[in-house]
Amino acid sequence: MLGYDDKRNFFRMMINSACEIVVNDDESSRTLQTVCKDISATGMSLELEESSLEIGTLVNIYIASTNSQIPSLSASAKVVRCESTGDNSCVVGVEIIEMT
Repeated sequence: MLGYDDKRNFFRMMINSACEIVVNDDESSRTLQTVCKDISATGMSLELEESSLEIGTLVNIYIASTNSQIPSLSASAKVVRCESTGDNSCVVGVEIIEMT
C-alpha cells in the first residue's frame, strides 16, 4: 500500500536553509527570519517562531544562494497549512503562486 508521501505529484527536497519571509496580512507587513525545511515544485515547508499564521495569508519568500552558480530563490506564496509545534513556533506549508 502506498503511503501519503508516495502519492505526491512532486518529490520534496530537504534543504534546512535560512529563509526570509515577508508576511502580508491584515495587521501589517512584517519580515520574519525562518528556516525552509523542504521544497518541491509547487510548495515548501517553513519553520518559524510565531504561534501561527492564518491559512490564506500571502507571503513573499527569499532564500539566498550560497553558490554563485545557483540563483537565489524569490517567490510569492499562500499559506495552506499551519501546525503549532509549541513554544511559540509553528511549521507552515505554503503553495508557491509565482517565482519572481
